[in-house]
Amino acid sequence: MPDHKIDPNKWIDLYSDYLFNYTITRVSDREIAQDLVQDTFFAGLKSMKNFKGEASERTWLISILKRKIIDHYRKINSNKGKAEVRMSYNSDTESEGDWLEERVADPFDKTAEDTLQNEELGNAILNCLSKLPKKQAHVFKMKTIQGFETEVICNELNITASNLWVIIHRARTAMADCLKENWF
Repeated sequence: MPDHKIDPNKWIDLYSDYLFNYTITRVSDREIAQDLVQDTFFAGLKSMKNFKGEASERTWLISILKRKIIDHYRKINSNKGKAEVRMSYNSDTESEGDWLEERVADPFDKTAEDTLQNEELGNAILNCLSKLPKKQAHVFKMKTIQGFETEVICNELNITASNLWVIIHRARTAMADCLKENWF
């Protein structure tokens, strides 16, 4: 069982260099990188009670830092910020366990920020769905959102399975493009 206690008194000694190096490669500005690391430590202090010990302190702090970097780029609305949202996980040894960072927060412990982002994403999805042709939107909702079986959809709409998959593919492509423009 992991130890659920964290010690913020040691954060600067233990993690500041790692967090700064992580940040500087993403923002390329020393002052901004230092501010983001400082903001990360401050946010960590404010949310210490949410630390469940399911990941290491460093992993938990990196997950906070990633959100700070994303917020930074959202503020300046740059292409790099949009790319940061879709940040891929690399396989270097310094980032082992980074895939856990997506699961650090307790899924039942929603913060106001999570709720706001979920609401924004939900609105973006609905907006993008409304831009699809009616048949595409209907098929997409039935298959992807409502989870109907292929056979049920084909029988109800009197289409073939291959036609269904063409419609789904087109809808997903259009949704992805729309969300890239309007959400990321």
